[in-house]
Amino acid sequence: MIFNRIKLLVDRIIAAFSVVVMVSLVFCVVWQVFSRYVLNTPSTMTDELARFLMIWVGLLGAAYTVGAQRHLAIDLLAMSINAHKKALLSIVINVLIFAFSGLVIVTGGIKLIEKTLATAQVSAAMQIPMGYIYFILPLSGAIMMFYALYYVVQGAGRLKHPQEVA
Repeated sequence: MIFNRIKLLVDRIIAAFSVVVMVSLVFCVVWQVFSRYVLNTPSTMTDELARFLMIWVGLLGAAYTVGAQRHLAIDLLAMSINAHKKALLSIVINVLIFAFSGLVIVTGGIKLIEKTLATAQVSAAMQIPMGYIYFILPLSGAIMMFYALYYVVQGAGRLKHPQEVA
């Protein structure tokens, strides 16, 4: 199924990009410590960059976690119901994730980007428009929506073919 291939591609892109962001974050922190304690001239830019990279890696990690279906869950109910009801529960949960991601993360992120770009808000040290930093919000929300839709379709397929439900 093409949907499975797209999911695999999105998984790989997010994983690779997250590794790059995390390595950059570690480099920034190491450089900050080195410049502060060895060179005695702390870098002003790396502190802010590390903060922004931490935001990006956190939100990308959240999107990846939704894609792996490893998000925060209390599975007491899911463990005590049959396979058909588990498929229904999975659909309901993923519809809620889709709605939350769309309404709060994507819509709210776009509004935040628009406001910060309209007010020309820039970061203190790097002088980067904050709208660029906040771009990760609608991006990660859209990725979460994709994953939620993927799992809704998968759950619907399990409901259609109950003999394949394990």
